[in-house]
Amino acid sequence: MKLAKLEKQLGFLREIDKLKSIVRQSPLLDKSRKENSAEHSWHLAMYALLLSEYAVGPVNTQRVIQMLLLHDIVEIDVGDFPIHGASDASLQADLEAKAASRLFGLLPDDQGKALLALWQEFELAETEDAKFAKALDRFQPLLINIFTGGGTWAENKVTLDQVLSRYGPAINKGAPELWSLCEQWVRRHFSVHEPGIEKHSE
Repeated sequence: MKLAKLEKQLGFLREIDKLKSIVRQSPLLDKSRKENSAEHSWHLAMYALLLSEYAVGPVNTQRVIQMLLLHDIVEIDVGDFPIHGASDASLQADLEAKAASRLFGLLPDDQGKALLALWQEFELAETEDAKFAKALDRFQPLLINIFTGGGTWAENKVTLDQVLSRYGPAINKGAPELWSLCEQWVRRHFSVHEPGIEKHSE
C-alpha cells in the first residue's frame, strides 16, 4: 500500500518536471533569455518568504508559498496565458480547471484533494493568503518589466493605463504598500518611455 502511494507521488514529481519547459514572456533580469514557469514559481515563493510583512492582513506564509509553488502547474497542459494576450478568460479558466484535476489527480487521493483545494483558493483570491499570493504573482513580472527597461510592455506596446488596470487591482488588494511603490515605478517609467505622458514628481 505504501509503495503504491510512493509511486503516485514520484509520478507526480516526474510529471511536473515539464513545468521547466514552459517558457513565459518575462525575461530574466539580465535579459539573456525568457524565464520558464518553474523559475517563476520558485522566485515567487522567495518573494512570499521575504515580503509577507507587506500583506494587506495577517497571512500564513507557508500556505502562501505552497500556493505559489502550485499556481502555474496547470501550464504543463495548457501553456502560459500572458497577461497582455487576448485570451478568452472563461475558456482559460475552464482549461486550467481541467488541467488541475488531471495533474493533482495523479497524487494519492488525500494529497491530491488538498493541493487542488489550495490551487482553487489561489484562483478565487478571496482569503488573505490567496490575495497576497495573487498580489505577488502580479508584482514579480511588474518588477521585471521595470528593471529591464520595459520588458514585455515594450514588446506588446502596452500603455500606462493598461499597466495600471492589469496589475493595480490585484497588487493593491493583497499588498497595498507594494502597489504604492509599483505605481511610482510605473508612472516614472512611462513618463520617460512613452511620448506624451506627463512627468510626475515622486
